[in-house]
Order: sequence, then structure tokens, then C-alpha cells
Amino acid sequence: MATTPRQGPLTGVRVVELAGIGPGPFAAMLLADLGADVVRVDRPGGVGLAINPVYDVTNRNKRSVIVDLKSADGHARVLDLVERADILIEGYRPGVAERLGVGPEACHARNPALVYGRMTGWGQDGPLAHRAGHDIAYIALTGTLGMIGEPGRPPAVPANLLGDYAGGSLYLVVGVLAALHHARVHGTGQVVDAAIVDGTSHLAAMIHGMLAAGGWQDRRGANLLDGGCPYYGTYETSDGKYMAVGSLEPQFYDEFVTLLGIPEHADARKDWVRWGELREAVAARFRSRTRDEWTAVFDGSDACVAPVLTLHEAPDHPHLAARGTFTDHGGITQPAPAPRFSATPTAVRTGPAQPGADTAGVARDWDVPDLLKDQEPMKGPE
Repeated sequence: MATTPRQGPLTGVRVVELAGIGPGPFAAMLLADLGADVVRVDRPGGVGLAINPVYDVTNRNKRSVIVDLKSADGHARVLDLVERADILIEGYRPGVAERLGVGPEACHARNPALVYGRMTGWGQDGPLAHRAGHDIAYIALTGTLGMIGEPGRPPAVPANLLGDYAGGSLYLVVGVLAALHHARVHGTGQVVDAAIVDGTSHLAAMIHGMLAAGGWQDRRGANLLDGGCPYYGTYETSDGKYMAVGSLEPQFYDEFVTLLGIPEHADARKDWVRWGELREAVAARFRSRTRDEWTAVFDGSDACVAPVLTLHEAPDHPHLAARGTFTDHGGITQPAPAPRFSATPTAVRTGPAQPGADTAGVARDWDVPDLLKDQEPMKGPE
């Protein structure tokens, strides 16, 4: 099958990203990984993210220009880009883009087919729409944070993966791509309101169904998939590391208790009264050996048991290494683009875009010469 080397299925799609932090840049990175030409409009002085931009892999595969949107003609330069774009992504509080002159109305006046993606925590309307917030507050109100962790202890904080990236970035990408399809069929763009509270709530759709059916208790550590089940959870090993167990189905559970060395507990799988006893037996066995020893015991089995690896360890796991799940680019080990495509493979084409480094190239390629006004363009990757 013929392929398009080092590009991706979104080759030819142009995206303007108004610089921010968190879910907006990650969404734009995903579009860039898929082959889109993403131009990040950075502001003078940066956005305050406490990381050297050389290491900010969420800006890989992009290009950067610097525009001061607070200057007299800053909005005009962005609108010149918008006129040539398919998608715009912004993550300001509601009303800020409008005040800067780059809101949906102004953008659609220049480009009626533009897909205007808005990434916020609370959404464009509602009582909290104009309030500040971060991932942890958004997922707290949706009920999802309250599901995570041990009973009798505070909810466990899942970094900012659940809200910002799963409930935010991924829903924004789905939304703008769906709207792009509509725009190409009908010729009209629209606004995509991607709110983290909406996306994170949507992620729990199955759980809400189970709750309504009486198959889920509204408390931590009391259910099949939240650590309440002794054969779906994590256990400490003798060296202070952990193994993850997910032996839900009967045949997997039977293999699990056999390899773990507790066959006398084979009939405890569906007996909730014996779950406390089963948990203690499983925990005791795992504490008797190291993580690597248990990994060897379960290697090649269908017991659904895996070692809990650290971020540094994960790239070296034989399966992930064989698949190339991680890649090294510019001396930075990072996840490779996902998902994978048979005809239009993706790749990390360039490292993190440095603020303003691509001004000359974007001005040329997008035919926006005014980007060069009052700037001393830096030489960057083309």
C-alpha cells in the first residue's frame, strides 16, 4: 500500500493556535502529530509555563510566530492567518478573545468556513464560566475525582490527565475534526465549545449507566473497577514496588490464583463475603517476592497481571520498545504520535517550536508578509 512518508492524515490542514497552557497546546500537538500545519501564535514574553520551551514536547511538530495581540494591529495579523486557516484553537476565558479582536464573529467575517475551537474548564456559559480554575476543580465537580482512591482516604489526584487532556484536549480534537468535516461538506464553519466539565462527565457515561442500574455504588473502593474488587487493583511487592491485577473474567481469574499460588481461593471470585479474605491472601503473596520476580511468574500468561512501571522505566519495556510507543527526538524521550495509520503514517517531524522562530517561514508559506513587521525573525526549522 502506498504511503505518504512523515506526514499524516491531516496533511494540508492549517491550524492557528493562540498560545496558552495545558489542554489547548496538547490538542494542537495532536493535530500537528496527525500532519496539520499548526502555527502557534505566541505572545511576547511567553505564557508563563514553568518549563524551558526546548523541552515542551506539546509544541512539537508546530511552528511559532510572535504577535502582540494587545498592540494596535496585533489582531489584524492574526486575522490574516485566520483567513488562510481551517481551524483556530484558543483557551482564553469567555469574552477575552472578543476583547482582543479575534473572537468568532471577527474570525468568521474573514473566513466563514473556519472551525473555531474554544477550550475552557467551565465552558462558555453557566455560573462559573468566568471563574478561574484548574483540572482538579473541574473533575471535582463532575463526580469523577470522587471515584478515585481508597475508601476512608482523600480522593487520589490523577495528575492533570483526566480533566485537562482526556476530558478537555481529546474532546476538543474530536469536536474540531467533526466540525471540519461539516465545513468541507457545507462550506460553513462553527464554534466548538469544549469544556472540561462536559468532557470529563461524558467519560463516565458507562458508570452513570451502572449507577442507574444499581450496579455501581456511589463511593470509593466499593466497585468492580475502582479498587473495591480484590482481583482488580494494585499490590505492593517485597521491594516496595507494585503489580497491577485485572483478572476479571473467570478464565483469567483461575490462571491468576494458580500462578499466584493460592488455588484454594479459586471459588472466592464471586463471593463478596470472602473478598476481604481474598485480598489479604493476594497481598501476602505479592509481598513475598520482588516486582521483577512476579513479572517473570506471570510472563506469557493470560492472568492480566502487569508490573507498575515508572515514567523512566516504561520506554524500555519490551512490548513498548518493540512497538516504538516511545521515540527519541532531539535528545528527549517522548511518546510517539498516536494512533497509527496504515496509509498516512505520522512521526515527530520537528522538536518543540521555539517562540517566534518560524516567523519568516510562516509569512512565506501562508502569504502573510505583515507578520514580519517590527520583528527580528529567528531562524527556525522549516
